[in-house]
Amino acid sequence: MKARDLMVSPVITIKPSASVREAAELLLKYRISGVPVVNDDYRVVGIVSEGDLLHRAEAGTERQRSWWLLAFAHNETLAQDYIKAHTRRVEDVMTRDVIIARPYTPVHEVAMLLEKNRIKRVPVIEDDRLVGIISRANLVQAVASVGKKLEVPMSDSAIRDNLLAHLNRQPWAHTSMINITVSNGVVDLWGTTESDAERKAIRVAAEAAQGVSAVNDNLVTYRVQGWT
Repeated sequence: MKARDLMVSPVITIKPSASVREAAELLLKYRISGVPVVNDDYRVVGIVSEGDLLHRAEAGTERQRSWWLLAFAHNETLAQDYIKAHTRRVEDVMTRDVIIARPYTPVHEVAMLLEKNRIKRVPVIEDDRLVGIISRANLVQAVASVGKKLEVPMSDSAIRDNLLAHLNRQPWAHTSMINITVSNGVVDLWGTTESDAERKAIRVAAEAAQGVSAVNDNLVTYRVQGWT
């Protein structure tokens, strides 16, 4: 699945010259937590989020620094705090370094971008122009909307072969230490694992395998101090 398959389009946007109040009204009206800032060519020049509007003078939430922090704070930092709290223009509060994705970016890479950069949304850019946006909520919606796969009847031997092939591709799975039997779609797992995490991962892989109706976990974990 690619970014284009999940992105929301068209995108709610705002101009750099818009007021901070307009940005806040957009977030409330559409129940979103951030909005891309675009110029007249629909190129993304920034993004304004709830976090950018937290410390505002009109709300009484202007950042307050203790006297000892003030003693160490640079004048430039204090000036930037003042701008964030008092400006009326979006261009003064928006985040300018925007993390983006492309329409063909794999969804798992989008998820990594969100996690690594601790952000909630990623604009999708094509030919330097905004074409969509993906939020954490969109990824959760994708998980929730996945329907049951069309089950094609599979023989027990095919289920076993497919599961073993899948496990053999996993660097954490020690397939030489386990055995798998399948009867009428019911998988029995036998053998030893080197950790509880490996044991659980093998069970998860079996449960997710096509054609499997149930899994019996008979695995044991061997640690240096003994069996569990």
